[in-house]
Amino acid sequence: MTTYNELAGLRVNYVSSDPTLNTGNEGQVWYNSTSGTLKSLVQIKAWSAGSNMTTARSQLAGAGTQTAGLAFGGNDNNPTAATEEYSGYTWGPGGNMTTARRLLAGCGTQTAGLGFGGYTPGGKQNVTEEYNGSTWGPGGNLGTARYGLAGAGTQTAGLGFGGYGSPAPGLKNNTEEYDGSAWTAGGNLATARSDLAGCGTQTAGLAFGGSVPGGATAITEEYDGSAWTAGGSLGTARYSLAGSGTQTSALAFGGGPPNTAATEQYDGTTWNTVPSMATARQDIAGAGTAPAGLGFGGFTTVLSSATEEFNSTIFSPATGAWASGGNMATARNVGSAGTQTEGLAFGGFDGTSNTAATEEYNGSTWSPGGNLGTARRTLAGAGTQTAGLAFGGNGPTFSTATEEYNGTSWTAGGSLNTARDYLAGCGTQTASLAAGGRISNPPAVNTGATELYDGTSWISAPPMTTARRGVAGAGTQSAGLVFGGFATASSTATEEWSGPQTTATASTLTTS
Repeated sequence: MTTYNELAGLRVNYVSSDPTLNTGNEGQVWYNSTSGTLKSLVQIKAWSAGSNMTTARSQLAGAGTQTAGLAFGGNDNNPTAATEEYSGYTWGPGGNMTTARRLLAGCGTQTAGLGFGGYTPGGKQNVTEEYNGSTWGPGGNLGTARYGLAGAGTQTAGLGFGGYGSPAPGLKNNTEEYDGSAWTAGGNLATARSDLAGCGTQTAGLAFGGSVPGGATAITEEYDGSAWTAGGSLGTARYSLAGSGTQTSALAFGGGPPNTAATEQYDGTTWNTVPSMATARQDIAGAGTAPAGLGFGGFTTVLSSATEEFNSTIFSPATGAWASGGNMATARNVGSAGTQTEGLAFGGFDGTSNTAATEEYNGSTWSPGGNLGTARRTLAGAGTQTAGLAFGGNGPTFSTATEEYNGTSWTAGGSLNTARDYLAGCGTQTASLAAGGRISNPPAVNTGATELYDGTSWISAPPMTTARRGVAGAGTQSAGLVFGGFATASSTATEEWSGPQTTATASTLTTS
């Protein structure tokens, strides 16, 4: 029999504790002698769809993070001043820029953004604007008016480089540093270019790709706060691309020509190919980090509003283990909420009758809490131990009852619109989601009905694709997950709620 040593030229490490979960250990296999398990380290990288922007546009700028992004300026068939803010789930309007423009650069955060340079019908711009989370205000002008430049850093320590300006031939290699009020000259890029991407900080910046005489370039340069030096070249030469991250951990995506969805990740030395975006496009904007990037807008054959999120997760498959916790005082099926160290169990059926009992878990033992107002079984829950929510169920008829827990006692909340049991719940006490279950017609039938709770009342929302009962739920009101259950048979269906008013079937469980 061939051994692992013969196949790989390595022996499996025998260790008493798991190694650190980082990219340096990716691909390792080891035996944990403490848990008696064979383990490995895997990294999963993928793009997934985010909510569309309100305004489709290209040649825009971006800033912030994957869960707090900022999009501003660009071309929506004319230079625009529109600003949008991303929550990680949806885009919402922000304050308009003072100067509508396209081909500008940006950096900073959602509440402290910086936009500079760009192009208007009047020509290249040196205008700088600062964003405070609601409005844009004037900043110090760039020393060199230009467009198609790149940015990095923060609102008080920004970096602008490259672009297209005057005099001929127009391509710029100069760098400017911003201190929160004024721009000063920094070291020049080795390669003058426009329509490049940038990321990092003022003292550890990264410039990559762009347009040079003759077409697209793959050149990468690294900035140390005073001078640029050569870095590893992109695998795909391109311009009008976007980037995110730091000098030693960056992401490059999109660009052209032709339009590409290609994505590469930089480790400080080399760019490596990772999964591509779903939508090939150029003139796209980016934000976030390398393990949690955000790409939005751009141009395909038309202006795009598409948003995509890149995630890189390192984990050790099947390394977790279940351990015994403290027993509940009352054996029953229950509604639940909370966390592992602050759990909440309520209601249920104890084998004889419905119960209103509530118990609180502290990570090791259960203790009694205040009873529900309505004893019932097959109900759903959401929230925390000190701000819990119980809704629906059967006691002894299908129930619309909603109750709110404050850590001591339950009080009545707004009733569900649809009386039901065996439903799923997720979210918080003031922003929860109820989906699926069983309703009485009669006879009892499965439902896909979905409702949203705001802390006072429930409102109806689009139903699940598959009506079913006995479902489980997780997540939040704006990013919920419902899976399993029983339709006409045990179900593998998984559906993602990306609210407030849309649902999408995402995948299926392996086992019904």
